[in-house]
Formats: sequence, structure tokens, C-alpha cells
Amino acid sequence: MKKIFAFLFLILSSISYSQNAEIVLVLKDADTKAVIEDATVLVLRTKQVNLSNSEGKVSFVLKGISGIQITHTSYQSVTIRSSNLKEKENVIYLKNNVTNLDELILTKQHPQKILANLIENSTNKLSVPARLKVYSREFFKLNGVCSNYNDGLMNFQLFGKPKKISSAILVEQNRSYGLVNVNISNELLGYNLNDIIENYYNFKYLLPLLQPRAKKEFDFLIKATSENADYYIMFVTPLDTATGLLDDFTITYDRKKKIIIEVTSEVTPATIVKLKERKGNNVKNIYKSFFKTIYRSDASNYYLLSSREEIGFERIQRNNSTDIQVKNSFVTTNFSTQNFSYKESEVFKDKTLFNKKNVILNNYWEISGLAATPEEDEIILSVADRGEE
Repeated sequence: MKKIFAFLFLILSSISYSQNAEIVLVLKDADTKAVIEDATVLVLRTKQVNLSNSEGKVSFVLKGISGIQITHTSYQSVTIRSSNLKEKENVIYLKNNVTNLDELILTKQHPQKILANLIENSTNKLSVPARLKVYSREFFKLNGVCSNYNDGLMNFQLFGKPKKISSAILVEQNRSYGLVNVNISNELLGYNLNDIIENYYNFKYLLPLLQPRAKKEFDFLIKATSENADYYIMFVTPLDTATGLLDDFTITYDRKKKIIIEVTSEVTPATIVKLKERKGNNVKNIYKSFFKTIYRSDASNYYLLSSREEIGFERIQRNNSTDIQVKNSFVTTNFSTQNFSYKESEVFKDKTLFNKKNVILNNYWEISGLAATPEEDEIILSVADRGEE
């Protein structure tokens, strides 16, 4: 009888383990074997959204068996069953569908006009009212040393109308390590949480491309590939005659729905080399600027999925030079059209989570939807340890 009970215990333990299994995926390009960053991994059973990190890694805890959908604008989508994932780390290879942008799209309208229509249509189609459950992470480096770190799990309640979006923020949990130096607090170029939704839902970062002078500063080009007929890609690049700090833009859009799916902008090394180093007081010399935002569209909803920003610059003030770098990540892990209840006193109104008192109820960062890399974990622990000294 004891043997029977022991056998049953092992079976039940095995079932319990399988129902609460940690799934680890490493996403790679099928041809080059390079890791794939910013791929969306949707757990179909729970609707949880995860994003692959800079090592192509995704990790999450799954209760029961589910389909797992993997999508990326540059790769063919795949759906796998969790029951087929047997390894500690499961490598998934995706086939690139934009390696050869072999088709140049000729249009009657100037691409600038097409972009204006895309922004207008996308703004009108974004799902509002809605609730975004968001994980936000920010690293701040001063003179090459990470001196501040914060992350948080938040709910953004969106309300209003197109072009008049507002949001209420409720912080569920957060960590903040390191104190912001009063002399550099105004230079924190990270997320202003109270403006972020309005900016992303109105595509504010693309509006300079709609100005009349943009035709004299940028070249607009639209391309496609026969392997991905749904998406077109618009490239907006500074002309050789253009001057100033101008980004290169890559805008991926759904040509049938006429909505923007992904935007990447970057000040390239070639542009930075052309800039003259500025001297004097209160001067900023930017040497790195990168931005990427992704929107998700399914059968009935269209919403902000993620954003990533990196900026680095030298600040000269009173003949003193300071190097400042900021790196941010913002991921929507769950989307809902249901409102949540809250009191006005609970609404978070500060710009960032820096210096907010820590509220840690569980290891929320481990199920945040964006796994930290070993290097990032090391930085976080280092900043936390220095803060306790």
C-alpha cells in the first residue's frame, strides 16, 4: 500500500510540476544563427505577452499546456506547443522574410503624404479606452558607471479620444536603487511616464517628418518583399546635403489595415561624424541616440506593445565634462479593454520611478515579460549593493 501511495505521490508531483513549468526560449535566425531581439512571444492560454531580450531570450512560468505564438516584423510567425519544449533552454529558429527587399514600391502620392495618412489612421484606430499592464525598466550611467536603476510594474488606464489621449497610472510594485544627484536630475532623458502614452499614441516622434522642410532634408523610399506581402517598409534617411542631428527612420506598416506596426529611429555614426563638437557652457554633444517602438494589432485591438530608447551625450557645464547615458525599456505584458477602479490619491504623478519608495511584494521582475540579461542582472545587483552602503 505504501508503494502505491508513493507512486501516486510521484505522479501528482510530476503533474504539478508540468502545470507550473518555467519555459525558456532562445530565438535565433535560421540562416545566420544570430539571436533575435524584440520578438513578441504570446502565451495563447493566458494572453501574457513577452519580449525577447538582447540575447534573444524569453522566460516565463506557464500553468498547464498552451500554444505559444512567436512574431516579429522581420521573420515568419510560428506557433509551437509548450508540451513539445523539453530542454532547459529551447532554441527556436525563425526564417527571415526581409533579407531581400526586392521590390521598390512606386506610388502616385509622395511617401510623406502616405506617412501622414498612416499616422492619422493609426491614431484613430488605437484602442481607447483600455488598460495596459506595463513593465518599465531604466538604467542611468554617469561617467561610464551605472549609478541609478529603477523598474516597476504599472497599470495605465487610457481614456479620451484620438489626439486627446490621457492616462492614469497606478504603480503596483517598483524598485529604485541609487539617488538622483540634484545637479543632473534635469538631464534624465528617460521616460516621462505622464507623457509617454500621449506621445506614443499621437506618434509625436514622427511629426517632424511631416513638415514641409522634411522633403529637403530626407529621402523617402518604400520597399517590400514577396515573402511578406502584408507589410511595407518606409525608409526615411537624411540627404547628404542635410545638416544637423537628423535620425534615420525605418517605419514598418500594414499596407491593408494602413496602420503603423514598428518604428525605429537612430542617429547613425555617419551623421554624428558630420556634426561639429560644440563648446561652451550648458552644451550637449550627443554621440548615441536610438529609439524603437512596436505596436500590436490583432483581430479587434491595436495598442502599444513596447518601446526601447538609448541615448548618450557629453554635457559641458562650467568647463566640466560629464558623460550621461540612459537606457529604457517599456513592455505591455497584458492588454484589456476593461477599466480598473482607483482613487485619485492612488494615481502616480511623478515623471519617473527614481527615488520612489520601493514596494516589492514578489519577484515581479522575473515574470515581467522582459528577461534581464546576466550583464543587466550584475549591474542591478551592483547598484543595489552600493545603495545599501
